[in-house]
Amino acid sequence: MSLTGSYDEQNVFARILRGEIPAARVWENDRVLVFMDVFPQSEGHALIISKVSKARNLLEVEAEVLAELAETARRVARAAAAALQPDGVSLLQFNGEAGGQTVFHLHLHVVPRWADRPMKGHGHAPMADPEALKATAARIAAAMD
Repeated sequence: MSLTGSYDEQNVFARILRGEIPAARVWENDRVLVFMDVFPQSEGHALIISKVSKARNLLEVEAEVLAELAETARRVARAAAAALQPDGVSLLQFNGEAGGQTVFHLHLHVVPRWADRPMKGHGHAPMADPEALKATAARIAAAMD
């Protein structure tokens, strides 16, 4: 998919928001949802999406939604750092298929990093155990400020 186009109501994140697909939820309010990536590049890899925007990518997002997502990313990174004690944290965001985007609902990735653990490739990591994701989500959620 390119950088332009219409929003697909059947994308996996839209389906998660409607409750059609389960997700290991970390935190949410009426505008933002944080949940664990089922194909994590590293332990604690969380995704942040808007519940109110139909933006497919960064080029389409409303400024106030982007601000909410960015602030949530900061909070999740702090919580993941406290809960998991990584050596670093990466914040990733992909736009368009050529840019590495695989789900066309704007989302941010918060990926804890360790010096002695290589990060798996985006879109190439194996599916994680759902119970392990729930346990990690609970650890990060407990550290949310």
